[in-house]
Amino acid sequence: MELYVPEPISKLIEGFMRLPGIGPKTAQRLAFYVLTMEEDDVLDLAKGLVRAKRDLHSCSICENITDQDPCYICSDKKRDRTIICVVQDTKDLMAMERTHEFNGLYHVLHGAISPIEGIGPDELKIPDLLRRLGDDEVQELILATNPNIEGEATAMYLSKLVKPFGLKVTRIAHGLPVGGDLEYADEVTLTKALEGRREL
Repeated sequence: MELYVPEPISKLIEGFMRLPGIGPKTAQRLAFYVLTMEEDDVLDLAKGLVRAKRDLHSCSICENITDQDPCYICSDKKRDRTIICVVQDTKDLMAMERTHEFNGLYHVLHGAISPIEGIGPDELKIPDLLRRLGDDEVQELILATNPNIEGEATAMYLSKLVKPFGLKVTRIAHGLPVGGDLEYADEVTLTKALEGRREL
């Protein structure tokens, strides 16, 4: 005998399952948790989802997700406009900002080159980056794509593409995480750690 689930709950479960990393059990747990929430909290959540979808868009300069154009980073006159850090997505930009170490500008590609997934350079925000590099103010491009095959391929592609601009092109260092053990590191990570060694 098939278990009857009221349609509003089944629709809610289906909705949660559309989110990345959410399987049927987690979706069901979230759906039933929503039922225990105060109605005002549920309404705030629903309004937040709708508002995020309606009010957010890409910055016309750096492609960061923003509610104002240009975004607050591009609008900040105190930022160093001679350096642009290229990241794959807004989550990476936010991670860089949390360090409080980088005071330049950003460019968000919205992905990485991945032939397996059918993502080529044309699917990324590369033309917008090239337009920005035409500005004589930019002197250095930091390639901060992920340290995986797609990120490395994207960094290599960009480094060759921007060579005619005569800019300093750097790649963020990759290696061992703080608190990590050498015995658990893979060969690629150890190789990158050796390549990125510095004098003490």
